[in-house]
Amino acid sequence: MTAFVPHLQPHPTPASSDGRPSLRHVAVIMDGNRRWAAEHHMAPRDGYQAGAAKVTEFLSWCDQTGIEIITLMAASADNLLHRDPRILAEAMDIIVTALNELADHGRYRLCPIGRLPRLGPVTEHALHRVRARTTDAPGPTVNIAVAYNGREEITDAVRALLARHLRQGTLSSLTERLSPQDIAEQLYTATQPDPDLVIRTSGEQRLSTLMPWQTVYSELCFIPAYWPDLAHSDFARALTSYHQRHRRFGA
Repeated sequence: MTAFVPHLQPHPTPASSDGRPSLRHVAVIMDGNRRWAAEHHMAPRDGYQAGAAKVTEFLSWCDQTGIEIITLMAASADNLLHRDPRILAEAMDIIVTALNELADHGRYRLCPIGRLPRLGPVTEHALHRVRARTTDAPGPTVNIAVAYNGREEITDAVRALLARHLRQGTLSSLTERLSPQDIAEQLYTATQPDPDLVIRTSGEQRLSTLMPWQTVYSELCFIPAYWPDLAHSDFARALTSYHQRHRRFGA
């Protein structure tokens, strides 16, 4: 399966120079678009449109704060299996249009991640093109999780690792020295720091397959507002809460 692997700097130190937890990578589960539409007596498409508009606003908040990497859960692999195909097709069209508009903006490096061939050749090509257009953008990197499942990401990483050692004739030695770092280096986000903070909107309190490997030490923040209703004050409170925490990284 094809996956995009962005190229960034190595993993960070746990804290910034002023002693507060460093905040380089924020991941967001953008939940509640359809419920927002239902409560406003609108079609699901209208909810997705409102959610896409919020993305631009949210990225500007992150950019102003100096966050280097933003991961947005846009459509999980489970969504592809369980959602109405017509509504799902509308959602994919909105995602591609929104990403092209962000690419036109010229600020963000856009990196779709996931098993993109599941989306069909037209959508997959559009996502590849978005990434190619923004490779040299000066601003934050934005991972767009589409057709994404965290367990599949780990499976793909292990498969890639085994395939590489099989080609090199070192498979037998791998079984003796396999380490977590070996697997981490094959993930979609291999060269990126893990998420420092995960935000989920709509009041749901679960990660729903988002980066199970990378989020083991992430701080979590659950916000009641639906994604289209997310306010800057919600974001500011999430950052304040994060900076008041003491990250132990298992210590």
